[in-house]
Amino acid sequence: LRAALRDGSARCRQRDFAAAAAKFSTALELCSKGFALEDPLKSSPDGISRLASWIESKLVICYLKLGQPGLALHHSHRSIIQNPSHFCNHLRQAACFRCLHRYSEAARSAMVAQCLYVLAEGARPDTSDLLQLYWQAMTQEALSGEVSFSVLYTPFEKEDKADKIKEANKTFAEKHPDYVQHIFTDPHGIHLLPEKAESHPGQQYLLTLGFRNKEIGKTVEKFVTQNLPVFPGQKITCSPSTEEEAETFWQNTGKRIMAAMAFIGSSKIKDERGPCTQAIEQFHHASLLSHLQRGEEQAQVMAQAMAELATAPYLQRISQEDDKLLQSLMADAMDILAGRTGERVWTKIQKV
Repeated sequence: LRAALRDGSARCRQRDFAAAAAKFSTALELCSKGFALEDPLKSSPDGISRLASWIESKLVICYLKLGQPGLALHHSHRSIIQNPSHFCNHLRQAACFRCLHRYSEAARSAMVAQCLYVLAEGARPDTSDLLQLYWQAMTQEALSGEVSFSVLYTPFEKEDKADKIKEANKTFAEKHPDYVQHIFTDPHGIHLLPEKAESHPGQQYLLTLGFRNKEIGKTVEKFVTQNLPVFPGQKITCSPSTEEEAETFWQNTGKRIMAAMAFIGSSKIKDERGPCTQAIEQFHHASLLSHLQRGEEQAQVMAQAMAELATAPYLQRISQEDDKLLQSLMADAMDILAGRTGERVWTKIQKV
């Protein structure tokens, strides 16, 4: 294992990334077979996880350099699952999303990286500022390419939220007249923007969205405001329907809804509905992809959901009940990725 890691690092320095990836893949295999520490009887699960995460992170770099961001993204999810508190793992995930032109998700990863960096001891303001700039750039990139909706952020203190939401909706209609087919303000969770701490210490915002298409807007609002998110394609995944119907729904509606949902998540660390909300949205997305027979994409989304679940306890306080749900969903995700079937917590949530 030590020889494989040494060779992989040397190949990286020589910029021979294909050979480096092969060496790190060998190292990962050896690590999974119990060779992570000299004395397996004195092994520390945390130590093994950190080493596995480090190897995964090296594979992320290799595949990004080789121009294979999809493969790099797969390894970035795995590096986060193994070591979710390390901000660099989330920053590499952001780089993968950026290369795949998935800018809203890149913005979310950068936001999480910045949050974890600030929470870490010894955080330096200049590094924090750079992380915020990256987050800001990804948010702007996501909005510049978006044609189906527009957004407005309204500073929010501790005033009456209902009155502030009415005011925000009215202001949005005045500022964005082309996106008034459906307007709503996210009532669950306060949003953050990548602004320097000294200029806006802890400033929170309400996020208002307006849509060109009324049905898309209403569906996104329903998804965001329900206590338990239910993907609008749920009827398709739970009842017998043709693959053509599912494909039509995905192309005409699903993609645009997921784009809006991803953007909403790019500025919201905490969700009032619970720490598992973001992951549950991804479970729904994976169900639809499974129905469309897109196994590879489904596996990628499930790995992303696992990374979300692994990171949640580092971003917010989790109740005993939420922790139980989080662990059950993590086990469900592993079962789904392994191709195992059976009654799960996730199956019950879908039935409800």
